[in-house]
Amino acid sequence: MFRRRNRSAEDGHVEKAESAVEQPEQVRTFSGPVDITQFVDDGVTRLDLGSLRVPGAEGMEIRLEVDQTSDAVVAVTVIDGASAMQVMPFAAPRQEGIWDDVRAEMYAGLAAQGDVAEAEGPFGIELRSTVSVQVEDGSVVQQPVRFLGVDGPRWFVRAAISGEAGGLEAAPGLEAVLRSTVVVRGSEPMAPGDPLVLTFPSSVPEGIIQGEAPEPPASRTTLPMPERGPEITEIR
Repeated sequence: MFRRRNRSAEDGHVEKAESAVEQPEQVRTFSGPVDITQFVDDGVTRLDLGSLRVPGAEGMEIRLEVDQTSDAVVAVTVIDGASAMQVMPFAAPRQEGIWDDVRAEMYAGLAAQGDVAEAEGPFGIELRSTVSVQVEDGSVVQQPVRFLGVDGPRWFVRAAISGEAGGLEAAPGLEAVLRSTVVVRGSEPMAPGDPLVLTFPSSVPEGIIQGEAPEPPASRTTLPMPERGPEITEIR
């Protein structure tokens, strides 16, 4: 678990931490996430997780979801109070995106389990649905969730916003983090739909502190990992 250093930290770190926190919340000239080849250093402190560089924001936590069998990092989750955003990067074809196909497949799967609808969101067309969550008293309730997709140059990022922000048309804090995330695709050939490699950070930048992730409350659900996306043949 990683989070921003508290404002009450030593004076030598406060100025840098505050300026870095403010920048992800500003309106940017690009819609984001941004590819590393198009990225211009903006001074924001980011956590290097291999294929993703995720900005730290004050009051939020960054957690890495690990496959218990392989010990591989499979997703990044940003926690903002009672809301969470799970982010996963994938390979995509050079000439076209895959969100339309992935969204259609997800729509069919979600519709078989309950209500789902397409809606125009800040990153384009998104899916809005619900997931079952067990709360503290043992009962199961329905929690809203938004599925966002962003197509980039040879990559695709899927984000799922759940909790309180899952039922809103906008989640400014979490959306700002996604918009300011940098994607490092790499040049190696990969099949479209294959997950890009996420790693533990080799170092933690100044202004971000590391700690043990607490057990999630019973009222919070961990979103299921998606299956591999539809097969798309890339013609080079």
